[in-house]
Amino acid sequence: MEATLGLRQGLYFEDFTEGLRVVSAARTITETDIVNFAGMTGDWTNLHTDAEFAKSNMFGQRIAHGLLILSIASGLAIRLGFMEGTVLAFLGVDEWKFKAPVFIGDTIHVEAEVVSSRELHRLGGGIVTLGVSVLNQKGEAVQHGKWNVLVKGRPQEESGDNGGK
Repeated sequence: MEATLGLRQGLYFEDFTEGLRVVSAARTITETDIVNFAGMTGDWTNLHTDAEFAKSNMFGQRIAHGLLILSIASGLAIRLGFMEGTVLAFLGVDEWKFKAPVFIGDTIHVEAEVVSSRELHRLGGGIVTLGVSVLNQKGEAVQHGKWNVLVKGRPQEESGDNGGK
């Protein structure tokens, strides 16, 4: 039997209470990830793609693109299910910091916590701000900042005669 991580359906705006915290599964960064990202974006910077060049840089080896790690972090968060079907839009990233390099073979995971929310009646939900950290296998934050998402409000219960029953 396969284990399921996270929720099967996303949380509504009203469920995103300040302090709610989620932790994702982990994922190992591979050379294939870096090559695919470079091909998709056109960013073939030697620091990411040239092993011989990278030996002479301050890190001594190739590092993953910072935006690749941010993209993978987004996917890890989505896999948890708490945003599935209820997030209407990813509005932005604030105060995002690239704190440490991520190397081929590093394993990362995401920890996110609701830091604030603001109801927007006219949109039928509100904006949720998540404090997000991407941590490596040593528990070190390699990236962190805030994500702002627009989340659907809980549907109003239908009033009336229970559908004619």
